Amino acid sequence: MAPTCVKSQTFSGSGMSVRSRFLGAVVGVLLFLTCLYGQVPATMSSYVLGQGDQVTLRVVEADEIPDKPFRIDEKGSIDVPMIGAVHAAGLTVHELQTLLVTRFTAFIKNPQVAVFVNEMRSQPVSVLGAVNLPGVHQLQGHKTLVEVLATAGGLKPDAGYSVRITRHMEWGQVPLPGSSVTPDGLYSVGEVGLKGLLEAKNPADNIAVMPNDVLTIPVAEMIYVLGDVRKSGGFVLGERKGVSVLQALAMAEGTTPLARSNEARILRNSPGSEVRAEIPVDLKKIMNGQAIDIAMQSNDVLFVPTSGVKKIRERALDAIFAIGSGVAIYRP
Repeated sequence: MAPTCVKSQTFSGSGMSVRSRFLGAVVGVLLFLTCLYGQVPATMSSYVLGQGDQVTLRVVEADEIPDKPFRIDEKGSIDVPMIGAVHAAGLTVHELQTLLVTRFTAFIKNPQVAVFVNEMRSQPVSVLGAVNLPGVHQLQGHKTLVEVLATAGGLKPDAGYSVRITRHMEWGQVPLPGSSVTPDGLYSVGEVGLKGLLEAKNPADNIAVMPNDVLTIPVAEMIYVLGDVRKSGGFVLGERKGVSVLQALAMAEGTTPLARSNEARILRNSPGSEVRAEIPVDLKKIMNGQAIDIAMQSNDVLFVPTSGVKKIRERALDAIFAIGSGVAIYRP
């Protein structure tokens, strides 16, 4: 990638030599031209450096500084001629530049320093679960939670209602209410609701994402309403994570005139068995108040047969689920 431009820090004063001012002007022009014609026009002074990143330094009146990139080593440092090892990992580009100015002051009067980022390799963040582009993404500068989710292609229709953030303790505890530290003290874990986050109800929830964070968006708990209903498909359970048969039927916008409402069934997974249990449901009696409205569980299937169908064919339903993509998914 092309070097990222960061405006050089300049110092002026009556003691500054004509040669220093001339060289400073030359460096300033070069930096301007680099930023103007480079492939990365935006400044990255807030980019947090880390192990594996590659930077180039420009220092006025320091011929000892080679015109080649410095790789930040496994200890988080770069070895700079004249001043020795400089710990760069964890600093922003601007902070590194300020530190270099301080260190070079011992050798150069009113030093002028510019820092270029040539390669950004140290900012991986893992986004897992119900997103369109799961995997490892590079932060490439300051990124918020919402920005990283957008980088991962956004949420899938069956995404759950929260995102879980796991963070190395070197970056501090996740700044969210209720966050905790793992027993080994190495990680902090926090969770935030996606609905409030995406609706910007509490801007403080849109926290900055740090290198090596792991964001996990679980698949939502769902129920399915299939058969002779007006809107057949899967329905994401709300944050309350529970609906009754009548509520599920309302989500599906009710039955059609041909539905055999008194012969509906709930198909429910049985622990330790590949065969779904059948629970008879008489929708007519429930709607008339003559039977109890049954609570549905996650992954339950409410099947409403069409008139003339005398028996549920569970294998036919299993075939529908084997197709998977053919089932529409709706969110409340």
